[in-house]
Amino acid sequence: MDKITKALRKFSEDEKLIVKDILRRVYNGDVAPNLDLKKLSGYDDIFRIKKGKIRIIYLVNKDDSIKVLSVTKRNDNTYNKF
Repeated sequence: MDKITKALRKFSEDEKLIVKDILRRVYNGDVAPNLDLKKLSGYDDIFRIKKGKIRIIYLVNKDDSIKVLSVTKRNDNTYNKF
C-alpha cells in the first residue's frame, strides 16, 4: 500500500470526497481560481493546495505530468519533508 492510500484511510468520507474532487481538478488542469494553490518556497515545481485542514502537495514534471507527493491533514510536520 502506498503512502497516499494509507493517509486517505485516516480521512472521513466527506474529506475523501473533497480530496477526490481536488485531485480530479488538478489532473484536468482546472485549479484556478477557487482553489488555494501556492508554490512551495524554494521549489519551482512543487505546489500545495489547501482546503481547510487538508493539504495536497504535488510535483509538476517537465512534461506537465503530475505526481502527488502527499495528502495529509495539517500538522507541525506537513512541510518538513519538502
